[in-house]
Amino acid sequence: MTVIEYLSANETEIKINEEIIKKSGGWKFASLLLVNQGLATLAFFGVSVNLVLFLTRVLDQDNSDAANNVSKWTGTVYLCSLMGAFLSDSYWGRYLTCAVFQLILVLGLGLLSFASWLFLINPADCGDGTKMCRHSSSVGVATFGADQFDDSNPKAADSKAAFFCYFYFALNVGSLFSNTILVYYEDSGKWTLGFLVSLGCVIIALLLYLLGTSRYKYIKPCGNPLTRVAQVFVAAYRKWNVAPATADALYEVEGPESAIKGSRKIPHCDDFKFLDKAATITLYDLCGRKDPWRLCTVTQVEEVKCVLKMLPIWLCTIIYSVIFTQMVSLFVEQGDVMTSKLGVFHLPAASMSAFDICSVLICTGIYRQILVPLARRLSGSPKGLTELQRMGIGLVMGMMAMIAAGVTEIQRLKLVRPGEKKSRLSIFWQVPQYILVGASEVFMYVGQLEFFNGQAPDGIKSFGSSLCMASISLGNYVSSLLVSMVMGTTARDDSPGWIPADLNQGHMDRFFFLIAALSALDFIIYVFCAKWYKCINFYTNGNHKEIQLEEQQN
Repeated sequence: MTVIEYLSANETEIKINEEIIKKSGGWKFASLLLVNQGLATLAFFGVSVNLVLFLTRVLDQDNSDAANNVSKWTGTVYLCSLMGAFLSDSYWGRYLTCAVFQLILVLGLGLLSFASWLFLINPADCGDGTKMCRHSSSVGVATFGADQFDDSNPKAADSKAAFFCYFYFALNVGSLFSNTILVYYEDSGKWTLGFLVSLGCVIIALLLYLLGTSRYKYIKPCGNPLTRVAQVFVAAYRKWNVAPATADALYEVEGPESAIKGSRKIPHCDDFKFLDKAATITLYDLCGRKDPWRLCTVTQVEEVKCVLKMLPIWLCTIIYSVIFTQMVSLFVEQGDVMTSKLGVFHLPAASMSAFDICSVLICTGIYRQILVPLARRLSGSPKGLTELQRMGIGLVMGMMAMIAAGVTEIQRLKLVRPGEKKSRLSIFWQVPQYILVGASEVFMYVGQLEFFNGQAPDGIKSFGSSLCMASISLGNYVSSLLVSMVMGTTARDDSPGWIPADLNQGHMDRFFFLIAALSALDFIIYVFCAKWYKCINFYTNGNHKEIQLEEQQN
């Protein structure tokens, strides 16, 4: 083959690859992922939203144990997002990771459905609140969706922000069905039917996900981030007595690409200057071979700095997740001892979360169509409200929800008749607390998804998105710890404690007010952290031009 023939063939191959890239990704296949996530969420919440009643009615656990077990289970579920993020960023890539974990969900729901059918629901339709069961003898789609939009296209940046909003919208559309129709059947004792419907939905979701396999836009994994982080700390420790070099003298590879495959270069920042020792070139580095455990690139060091800068913001979101988890535990237990008759129709306590979902759906539309344009005109910022501002608003609204729940509990206790389990107070008194939680989610969780995905370096994008799920996970564990501590402190001598088996003898209102007080303290700390935070910078691959992400105006 002559040189001209080789160049011609190479040019043809490049044009074919460019054409394939143009036809992949975009809203068409991102929409497929939204439908997939809506169905998967329907399946997940078809189990989780009524799980606390399943534990109390079918497995005969008391209220505090059931609330703790739901918190631990939910915490473990969301903690798995960190494992998925590690596998996605390091080895499998986002597509394969999502496919494997959805298959695990299918298997889990299958086991749950058949276990409840064969062993737990005995006699049939037990666990409806009246018929007792016999004791049995002693089992990262958001980031991939964002990948479907090209960061180099200015229009795609707005589409990516819209995707996160619609992603959370899709989650709640799926939740709406599970929290109304499925909950009604489960509440009447048809637990196995509810689990089987969830299983069917997640199978359909998996098939839809696989349908777009050939046309998704794929981002290759960037290697093990844990190794890169460890190398920075080890290299900085080895040069502990070396003064950090100036920014222009720090080590970086030549050319437009960084040493981390698939990751853009990150310019130096002055935060955590002691880590700059890892990129400081010494005489030993010049004379010997380049050892990544002694000398790291600026981009590698800045990747670690980005994680360290995000951690305080992330830690401040955990208390909000404590608020969020009350919807599937104590809110349900509170509603279960309130008057839930609507004429001749019995409203299941878990169905009240439909008001949370409707609040999310309505507030999402209001936010995108009204608040964002209005904030753009007032602030001059293309985003309207920054992610950090929205997360702060969400935290305040969550605190208000806990105050509303405490007030409802005070009123509920006032209308309890001696000898009766249920209060005369209508379950619709819970509507304000559910609506406030739903509105807060639009600001907090959508803001979190955008913030952690946008601020995470290219090599750890999945890790960034998983921080939102990890926050929910730790929030559940903290909620479980709080319940245990409160019961250990208040249930002494003849006192039944704040959250006893008979809620009419307790003071769950004080627990809600405790969470509200912790949220107020957390908000103060969050404001300081948000003001301290500085956004990440990137270099473009083509011309080394620095791209400054919009400053967060707090």
